[in-house]
Amino acid sequence: MGESGAGDMGRAVTSAAGGWRRAGLAGAAIGVIAAGAAAGVAVERLTVGRGIRRKARLALDATGPYGSLRGTPGRTVADDGTELYYEVDEVEPEQEAPRRRRRFGRRRPAPVTVVFCHGYCLNQDAWHFQRAALRGVVRTVHWDQRSHGRSARGLAQADGVPVSIDQLGRDLRAVLDAAAPEGPVVLVGHSMGGMTVMALAHHFPEYIRDRVVGVALVGTSSGRLGEVNYGLPVAGVNVVRRILPGMLRALGSQVDLVERGRRATADLFAGLIKRYSFSSRDVDPAVARFAERMIESTPIDVVAEFYPAFDEHDKAEALVAFRDLPVLVLAGRGDLVTPSSHSEAIAERLPAAELVLVPDAGHLVMLEHPETVTERLTELLARTGATAPAGRAPRSARG
Repeated sequence: MGESGAGDMGRAVTSAAGGWRRAGLAGAAIGVIAAGAAAGVAVERLTVGRGIRRKARLALDATGPYGSLRGTPGRTVADDGTELYYEVDEVEPEQEAPRRRRRFGRRRPAPVTVVFCHGYCLNQDAWHFQRAALRGVVRTVHWDQRSHGRSARGLAQADGVPVSIDQLGRDLRAVLDAAAPEGPVVLVGHSMGGMTVMALAHHFPEYIRDRVVGVALVGTSSGRLGEVNYGLPVAGVNVVRRILPGMLRALGSQVDLVERGRRATADLFAGLIKRYSFSSRDVDPAVARFAERMIESTPIDVVAEFYPAFDEHDKAEALVAFRDLPVLVLAGRGDLVTPSSHSEAIAERLPAAELVLVPDAGHLVMLEHPETVTERLTELLARTGATAPAGRAPRSARG
């Protein structure tokens, strides 16, 4: 994009900020933020009629199987009283688990619990493909971050306390104590979920030392997110950073208006999701719509109250807690939200970690290339000893 394009983008963003009270512009603006982006993108396939696109979305909603997996529900309470929702998928009895043998051969998985932490504006269903692959094979826990999915709105935020990545780390500890009170644990975090895992390590290094046997950090960052340019030229990034805080505060105070505008700009919203979530051109439309539904279900005031936490996030020093563990660091090469360079920076601090950069993949790499992510997670489990041969205890159990 040349200078004129950057200027046009700057004027468009500034215009959106000035006219946020108009429902359509507000909806477009929040669509950008909810997708993890910082500026607009053109709507694809303008030649397709709006009515046809609406019917296609309804058809995908009716037939898409994604996000349908459910486990044994549980609830726990964070340190500020916020109720957090989680689900547990237990290991199937041996006679009912041929899939386990297909995935791990005749090796018997150790009693490990794999805990999945989702990202910003998503929910536990973001791990649908990995959950389906590991279901019944190993014990897994899937939880919704505060104010997301089935978890309650943050009580501290209702009292005016800004949300922080540190708070999310304490939330994760509450979920772990309730859903995995004993035994070895593998932590898997995507984007904000990876930051949550780092915050857990920062506040509870003894828990990492005593209980955690492996970590997967997917499409995430240990800090310096304020430098991300979201694939925009310098002029566009500077405009967005200047107006974004005020725009978010304004949008967050006009929830009903923005939600109406969000619905009115559904086509633009879908284009933004695709641009900032995926990199490949042949993403399954049902998967793209699944991601769109998750993101659009996040209320505007939740989007607004979480956003400032990312600029403040800095957990590079906490990574030392993972130094002696098997670690997978994975990202899409085309990630515009948490660029792969941030994963490379994490791997530099963890030289024994496995670094995987997936070609033709964006921010939601676990949905875009599910088999690649699942295979790497399976290999990580093997490295932790979770698939040790029968009769041989994993490292954590042997002491």
